[in-house]
Amino acid sequence: MILHRYFAWRFFLVFSAVFMIFLGIFILLDMVEQIRKFDSDNVGFFEIVKLTLLNVPQGIYRILPLIMILATLALFLSLARSSELVVTRSSGRSALRALIAPILVAFAIGVFAVAVFNPIVAATSKQYEIQAAKHSQDISSVLSISREGLWLRQGDSDGQTVIRAVQSNLDGTRLFDVTFMALGPDGAPRFRVSADIAQLGPDGWQLTNAKRWSFAGEANPEQSATTHASFQIASNLTTEQIRDSFGTPASIPIWELWGFINQLERAGFSARSHRVWLQMEMALPLMMVAMLLIGAAFTMRHTRFGRTGVLVLTALGLGFAMYFIRNFAQILGENGQIPIYLAAWSPPLAAICLSLGILLNVEDG
Repeated sequence: MILHRYFAWRFFLVFSAVFMIFLGIFILLDMVEQIRKFDSDNVGFFEIVKLTLLNVPQGIYRILPLIMILATLALFLSLARSSELVVTRSSGRSALRALIAPILVAFAIGVFAVAVFNPIVAATSKQYEIQAAKHSQDISSVLSISREGLWLRQGDSDGQTVIRAVQSNLDGTRLFDVTFMALGPDGAPRFRVSADIAQLGPDGWQLTNAKRWSFAGEANPEQSATTHASFQIASNLTTEQIRDSFGTPASIPIWELWGFINQLERAGFSARSHRVWLQMEMALPLMMVAMLLIGAAFTMRHTRFGRTGVLVLTALGLGFAMYFIRNFAQILGENGQIPIYLAAWSPPLAAICLSLGILLNVEDG
């Protein structure tokens, strides 16, 4: 038990050190990127630091599996040089038993990353998008999903238009049971339009069976309301802008993602990418364990046997390959080429089986 605690503590310290090194590198690189992106005359140094600290967590979160394999290599190379692995084996502990504590730590780090770090990353990335849009002074559309349906906002120099619809097609260009509320630059309502269907075209929204109420100097808007079989409202929105308004699934905390998926599907949109991301996050602890086993399979040997550099490079190559295979499987899952569960769970499970096979072959022959 004491030996397990020792290995667990050593691994946690090494992982923390590698994590802090990458965190410092990411902060420096992202600060340079923020300085390049924003005008230094309008955005001060402290605001640059704030934007950097908001943007760094999502970058470091993406490479957690790579940090795990680097920490594993650092740990077992250190144990091999100090002959601690030799002493462990001579005491009757096999390599697989010595891995129990690091495996539990890796799994716990993965669970902590999903349960705690994921919501932090979602919050900071969302705040970064808000602050970056404010400093760049972009007039962009905003889409949100609620129990009442979906909400869109489009803006120009004449003011803002808030759009609410009960349902939509998959890309948000065809809205059903829709209402448009136009607001002036001062925020006062200008007119309201309700329609059965609104179709986004190159010239704007084409409405079917519409009714328009004007609020400009009208004491009784209902009395002057007009009905139209076909009505058009100008818009600067495009299909790409509406799709991008969803943001990435990573900007939604893991604890709220399932509810958001249900709301998204009730509104008529496809939530496949969000379902894939949810399963990928659930499989992250296993991916961390897989990276640990890949690194351990090539470094749990004494350095006197030689070829240490070749084995370390092989472990790194396999770790990076597994990382990119995982991302490739995610893309295939989002595009519907393979089932969602296969995309999320097969890479870590395959890596674990491969690593265990190598370990059993090396240790037991």
